[in-house]
This record gives sequence, C-alpha cells and structure tokens, in this order.
Amino acid sequence: MAELRTEVLVIGAGVVGLAVARRFALAGLEVFLVERETTFGTQTSSRSSEVIHAGLYYPTDSLKAQLCLEGREKLYEYCKTRGVLFAQIGKLVVASGGNESDRLLQIHAQAISNGCSEVRMLTNKEIHEERGELSAESILFSPRTGIIDSHQLMLSLLGDFERAGGTTSWKSEVSELEASSTGITARFDDSVEVEAQCIINASGLNAAELLSPGLASDYGLRLAKGDYFSYAGKVPFTRLVYPVPVPGGLGVHSTMDLGGACRFGPDVSWEQTESYEVDGSKADAFFEAIRRYWPKCERDRLFPAYSGIRPKATYREKLIEDFLVLPESTTGSAHIIHLLGIESPGLTSCLTIADYVYDTVH
Repeated sequence: MAELRTEVLVIGAGVVGLAVARRFALAGLEVFLVERETTFGTQTSSRSSEVIHAGLYYPTDSLKAQLCLEGREKLYEYCKTRGVLFAQIGKLVVASGGNESDRLLQIHAQAISNGCSEVRMLTNKEIHEERGELSAESILFSPRTGIIDSHQLMLSLLGDFERAGGTTSWKSEVSELEASSTGITARFDDSVEVEAQCIINASGLNAAELLSPGLASDYGLRLAKGDYFSYAGKVPFTRLVYPVPVPGGLGVHSTMDLGGACRFGPDVSWEQTESYEVDGSKADAFFEAIRRYWPKCERDRLFPAYSGIRPKATYREKLIEDFLVLPESTTGSAHIIHLLGIESPGLTSCLTIADYVYDTVH
C-alpha cells in the first residue's frame, strides 16, 4: 500500500474542481487533483447549455446570486485575457400568455434586487423590433448573458493549474475519506492512500458518496436530467431565447453554440441513476413547448442531441435550490469541504466558487 502526502487534495476535474484546484495552486500550496475518468469535465460540465448567466433568477441572499453576478464579470475578463472563446449575445426572456407577463415582472424585480441593473423590460417598440417570429406579450432583456466554449475554458484552467505546480491524476477514484489528528486520508480503489490537510470534494454527481455517515443522514443529491434537441434548419434568433421558468429549471429554451448551431432544452426529469440516453419520444413535448414562443417551429426538424444531469442538493430529502458548501468537522487544523448541488450557474460562477472555498478554508 502506497501512501502520499499533499497539502490540498481536490476530488473531481469538472469546471469547478479545476477552478478550485487552480485557486489553491496559485496561492502557492501543494495541490493534487484527482479524477476518476480519463479526462476533465465528462459529467455536468460538458453537458450543459454553455451559457454565461447574468444572475437574474436566484434568491437575493443565496450563494447562487452572490457568486453568479461576480462570477460572470470574472469569467468574461478571464476569457479575454486567456483567449477563451465567448460571445456576449444577450438573452430574451419571453412571456407568451396567461399570467406570464406578471411573472416576468417579478423576475425583473428579482434581477434588480440581485444587482443586475442592466436588465430591463423592453418597450413596445423594442418588442416589435426584437420579436421577429417570436410570440411575445412582453420581453425581459438581459444584455450580459453570453455563451462560452466550456471545453476551452476547462483546458485553460487545467493549464493554469499545472503551470502553478499542481499535479493531476486521471483514472483515480476516491472510495473513502477518513479524518485523523494528523490530517485526512483519501483511500482510492487501487488501495493507494493520500493524506492531506485539506480535501475539497468537487465530484459533482458523486459528491454525496463521500459524505461521512453523520452528514449523509441529512444531506444528499437528486439527479435532474435534461434532454436537448437540435434543429435541422435556420432558427431566426440572434440572442438566447428563454420562456418564463418552470419548477426545477429554466424551461425549454433556445441556445446556440459559438458556431451558430441551435439547440433546445433542457427539460427536467428526475432519475435514480446516471444515464445520458436522449428520449426521442419527447420531441412532441419539446415541439409544444417551443411553439409557445416560436409558432413557426417545425416538428419534423427536431432531432435528439444530447443530455446532461444536474446535481440538486437535498437536506432531509427536501431540495436546496442553492449551492451548498458544506464543511465537515475534523480534528486539529484539517479541512474537508464538500461541494453539493453545484449545478447552473456553476460554470458561470466557477472562479468565484473557487475564491469562496479558498476563503472558507483560510
């Protein structure tokens, strides 16, 4: 049995794990980053809408609101200085009927409360100019929303980490954590042990598996799967288009990648296991959702694209609609920090989540 020692061990090389590992390494600490897969970002980080969120929806005192708003600015600046591809194309949140216009005004008020002073309701003239083929009674415009190449971002973060002296180990799965008076021991499936003074559990969908029995009796994760459909044909949008949000997510919205290809999604389905098969039979439901704000959508042009899974934190089986940075009690000066429920806007907030975790430990 081999035994290694390091100051900091980060478990999980998704976008948040990479950002956290980078933050500690840039502070001059010895950092070991481990990932059970053969490369970075294979779960939630690479199966998202790749949107830089503005921070509109989240409760004002939540970590999501706090870290998203600052995070978007840090991320835009990071992309500019590192050459990571992005486009600040803006977002339209569209109220199509019923009581959606009232709900949209509530979202606007929440956005202003969160500090998103640039967000505004469009005037009737502006609605006419923006609407095109959209069906809209009212529109909320978010100019600071954008899109990003998430793979480039993660590759850049990994490069920063390694240049700062960090060490990465792929195909390394942690099976157990145990705290002692000298530090915390991480046991791996291949019988290797690593002792660290600080361990950050950023393992995404699997993060709850490393909770101690005491924490696991209260905290956990639920898996919210979202399917995406692509559209074979021209889509007449130059901005992201979102409906008024639905419980569990932001609704089936229209996003695009940096190449201009459009996709619709995600929906929400609660799953027990990790599976990424897209249910093609959902095309009718997607079509009905899309045509509420884009009546000219053609059903036979929708095709299954990909799916992603968002980890939703729970406390005593009730959902926590926020990031959960959960310290675990240890003896001495050792730290274990579990990151649960790091879903959207985790990509946008990755740099500020990293700062927050670093400040929690120091």
